[in-house]
Amino acid sequence: MRGLVSFIADLRNARARELEEKRINKELANIRQQFKKGNLTGYDKKKYVCKLLYIYILGWNVDFGHLEAVNLISANKYSEKQIGYLAVTLFLHEQHELLHLVVNSLRKDLGDHNELNNCLALHAIANVGSKEMGEALCMDVHRLLISPTSKPFVKKKAALTLLRLYRKVPSIVQPEWNERIIAIMDDPDMGVALSVTSLIMALAQDNPETYKGSYTKAAVRLRKIVVDQEYSGDYVYYKVPCPWLQVKLLRLLQYFTPSEDTHVRQLIRDSLQAILDSALEMPKNVQQNNAQNAVLFEAINLIIHLDTERDLMLSISTKLGKFIGSRETNVRYLGLEAMTHLAVRAETLDPIKKHQDIIISSLRDRDITVRRQGLDLLYSMCDSTNSQKIVHELLKYLQTADYAIREEMVLKIAILTEKYATDVKWYVDISMRLISMAGDHVSDEVWQRIIQIVTNNDELQVYAAQMILKYCQADHCHETLVKIGSYILGEFGHLIADNKGCSPIEQFMALQGKFNACSPNTRAMILSAFVKFVNLFPEIKPQLLQAFRMYSHSLDSELQQRACEFLAMATMETDELLRTVCDEMPPFPERTSALLSRLDKKQNAAGDKRTWSVTAKEGLAAKDGVDRSLTLKRNFSGPPAGINGVEANGGLIGPNGTYTNGGPVKSPIEELAGLDLSSASNGPNLASASHLSPDWEPGYTRLLVRPEGVLYEDLQLQIGLRSEYRAEVGCVILYFTNKSSTQIQSFTTTFHTTSENLKIDIKGIPDTAVQSGAQTQQMVMFEARGIFAEPPTVRVSWMAGSLQALTLQLPVVLHKLMEGAVLSADDFFKRWKQIGGPPHESQRIFEGFDVSTESTRRVLEGFKWGILDGVDPNPRNFVGATVLHTGAGKFGCLVRLEPNEGNKMYRLTIRATDEAVPPLLMKVMQDRLSQPYPV
Repeated sequence: MRGLVSFIADLRNARARELEEKRINKELANIRQQFKKGNLTGYDKKKYVCKLLYIYILGWNVDFGHLEAVNLISANKYSEKQIGYLAVTLFLHEQHELLHLVVNSLRKDLGDHNELNNCLALHAIANVGSKEMGEALCMDVHRLLISPTSKPFVKKKAALTLLRLYRKVPSIVQPEWNERIIAIMDDPDMGVALSVTSLIMALAQDNPETYKGSYTKAAVRLRKIVVDQEYSGDYVYYKVPCPWLQVKLLRLLQYFTPSEDTHVRQLIRDSLQAILDSALEMPKNVQQNNAQNAVLFEAINLIIHLDTERDLMLSISTKLGKFIGSRETNVRYLGLEAMTHLAVRAETLDPIKKHQDIIISSLRDRDITVRRQGLDLLYSMCDSTNSQKIVHELLKYLQTADYAIREEMVLKIAILTEKYATDVKWYVDISMRLISMAGDHVSDEVWQRIIQIVTNNDELQVYAAQMILKYCQADHCHETLVKIGSYILGEFGHLIADNKGCSPIEQFMALQGKFNACSPNTRAMILSAFVKFVNLFPEIKPQLLQAFRMYSHSLDSELQQRACEFLAMATMETDELLRTVCDEMPPFPERTSALLSRLDKKQNAAGDKRTWSVTAKEGLAAKDGVDRSLTLKRNFSGPPAGINGVEANGGLIGPNGTYTNGGPVKSPIEELAGLDLSSASNGPNLASASHLSPDWEPGYTRLLVRPEGVLYEDLQLQIGLRSEYRAEVGCVILYFTNKSSTQIQSFTTTFHTTSENLKIDIKGIPDTAVQSGAQTQQMVMFEARGIFAEPPTVRVSWMAGSLQALTLQLPVVLHKLMEGAVLSADDFFKRWKQIGGPPHESQRIFEGFDVSTESTRRVLEGFKWGILDGVDPNPRNFVGATVLHTGAGKFGCLVRLEPNEGNKMYRLTIRATDEAVPPLLMKVMQDRLSQPYPV
């Protein structure tokens, strides 16, 4: 396009703005005339639109040619289509009236087999996509993302486009897409995995339950990169393998509650240890150092989040101490941020206190972000042992602190002073000094909180009144101190009236002298204090009345009304009304401190929703659990009237306990864990029993009375199961065989249970890719902590062109935990009578499938009943005994089964020491005895 080149050369050669404007106007007139003629070729349209784009980029207004640019999108030539899309993204905005004209063209290009056209359309949607456009095209964008025929670079752009649309309109991403999107985290292309992880990070912050399946995927992918070193050489940045993906995976893991699955925790532990080991030496190359530190600090945050890896926690404390003393500003900042996180979550602050002097010196760092982070860390690491030193250092720094952080500093100093004050005078001195120094940076919550505390604590009132009077008598006193003085002297001034220098007239003069320099609101508070003086100090009543008369002519309506009303009350014949109005204020009602609420709002303004914050564990008690605040009556109750104290958000998830049986004898878990057996945890709703797949029941029913067999089989997949139970613990091994002729990818299993009494512990993760004819397996441990009603389920999903998924019910039921018992006839009938009838008995008559003696005996033995021959007078009947093992105890169970071969009916009676057991056993046994499946 030589014309475009010449035009650009003319503009560059223009020596004055007037010459440039003249040349541009001439070109615009020519382009406008050409567009009016019509019948332009695609090349001409492209040329003229390019000139308009260049003019627009230079900052000149272009108010025509938009329609011609939109028409270029439909061109067949890539160069013309590319210019059309470029013009649309620059000329149009989300609310532009022409935007709806390009929707059909975008949909056509999204469905095109040409990947370049796909990318152009995705770029346009991501840049100018409106809500309407997103709702119309989101399905097409999603299709490109999940299509097995999409090239990696198309998938990357589709994931990022969907992310942009989600940020604009969250409802665009459908909940049912979650499984398919999570599966793409296993994509062999690192760029696709990186883009999809970015999308899932945004989705998981808002819907952690829906996307919790990504937790295991992130743990597995992180280990493959860090430990197994499975990555492409193209993604190694200065000897650090794909640091961007590592950082995103580490941060994604922080959006969820730490997993309780043994294998998943081990995967994360191995990855974190490898990251820490690789950071032992500081590289000299700046880029490598930056990449390594980015991964390292995110790993440190994850270690702190897990809160269970004690060895790792100790090692990072030493590392962080070196980082906060680094010469590099970024490293110092990251070290302080990570140490703040550690202070919030750590059980003891001793490792952090070792670096207290360095942290205090960070308040004088040359970079404001480091100073702000140092302030956060000092606030988080403060406890009863170092509170006074930290508060005094913060007060010292307050005098020279940046104006941008002074208000936050005042809030934090006020909270720490209140929280760790053990001496009355210290609290009052620091509070008054803080307000005196901070001046206009003191928010209303701070001084109102001081008034509240003084009012609610008798021991504070005398000293507080003396101190505030001294401040008010000084030549220079900030208006906030005058507000406090007006309230405290009005309420408690009589307590110090007999002290030297605190007489009623001196109190009056101190407030009167500040009247003219204060704002109307403060003047109103001073007048309220004066009317209380009328009631408390009759000896200065003439001076008070004179003040009311003086201000009754004020131009301010509020002051005038107050002065007139107070004057009228003070001059009444009787003082009954005055005594009633000026009665002592009652203690303030108990509410949460408004200071914590305000600070929490300031610090939670960021969009990142990881499960920790600087203010998360703040309360009115010290970190060691003992309330070391002012030990005074009615201490630290709610804020003054008119201040809404909202409880600070927070509350951290504690360490996850692990099952231990105790004692010198090996527990069933320890015994079963030694078996050579081989899951992903935490499933979405699709893994629940309400989404069971067709044909799930035959395999489940057969395995109710068998320890091993085929759970499910179709043309693509065979799922075998083997199980073993000891006491209340069971071990289930699942075998997955790929029967198809092609490889299946992104193989995922998710387990789900609705009962709190059934704990699931994953002991292995199946291979994500299974070759044709190959087999992968995993081992899962189940522990019955009590009686549970519903069996667990497993969701199995894999990629074979499209997403394939199954939801199956596992044969993990109560009778699997039973152990047959042998009883004599006398013992059986004795215990039968002891247990008694309902509610410890369930009885039902139902039709059976095969009531023959041999078949019935095999079913009872499969249900782990100890069959007692010769006990029942009728030799055709069966009686049995068993013991049910759970973590809550052992329960004896007895059964009597009376088959009637003539009409193929059963009479089944079950008794148990726990009334919840008989109906559960009755249901599963009736279902099994009436099903046409051989034992």
